[in-house]
Amino acid sequence: MRVGPSRTAELVCLFRAMEQRRPPAERVVDDPLAGLFLGPLTRVTLSTLEGSSLARRLPGGLASPLVTYVQARHRFIDNALAAGLEGPAVQVAVLGAGYDTRAWRFAGVLAGRPVYELDFPATGRRKARIARRHGGELPESDVRRVEIDFLTQGLGPVLAAAGFRPGAPSFFIWEGVSMYLTREAVKATLATVREMGGPGSRLAMDFWFLPDGPDLQAAARRFTPHLLRLLGEPVTFGMHPEDTGDFLARSGLRLVDQADAAELGRRHVPDGRPVYPANHVVVAEVT
Repeated sequence: MRVGPSRTAELVCLFRAMEQRRPPAERVVDDPLAGLFLGPLTRVTLSTLEGSSLARRLPGGLASPLVTYVQARHRFIDNALAAGLEGPAVQVAVLGAGYDTRAWRFAGVLAGRPVYELDFPATGRRKARIARRHGGELPESDVRRVEIDFLTQGLGPVLAAAGFRPGAPSFFIWEGVSMYLTREAVKATLATVREMGGPGSRLAMDFWFLPDGPDLQAAARRFTPHLLRLLGEPVTFGMHPEDTGDFLARSGLRLVDQADAAELGRRHVPDGRPVYPANHVVVAEVT
């Protein structure tokens, strides 16, 4: 049972911050605020990478395929959010927000529309403390932090109590969360997105799946989820790309866009760094 702030949330924040060491044209994702939310250990890690001449000489720096996937996933969802905010969305909900900085990076485009950031209490409170400390460096934005345990609390009542407008056109972000939940918890969240968002609302999220190839690389990737167990956040749910459309449709969502590792690489990785192949990202619309 998790008792402190999410370690994986800080780790993926580090992955975004790492990309700032590259020239702008070479970045997979551009998040100049990510470094503000790193703790002492991850800050030292970032400083070491930034000061390493070896990191600058190696092709792709020190980024592993999993790091590149996390960065490309964030870029994919950034682009989906930007497109969604050009449409009818009047509110944004980030489910399992971690150290997401979109409420500030998209402040101008949001134009006062509220961003509801839902997360486990310990993670949300740590983020709030850091945001207060760096208030002068963050653009003005309507950020509404909401505490929730996705495994034990209903998303709908929690959102409604926080002031979320049920049925209004909305954009939901659910990044790096589904793989740590049960299948039933994932289905319940998708059902709530459909009910709370209303027709035309959109959801951007990612899925983990176990590669089914017979080679040693695939076998090693099937073992990777066990490593996350050491961080206290084991992978418990997966969805193969071929099955995603039908799975979403049963929850009242229509698949609009999907990108596996190869597609993420084509769209968002300018230098050809390999992207970890056991994940995929989707955009779905409430029907």
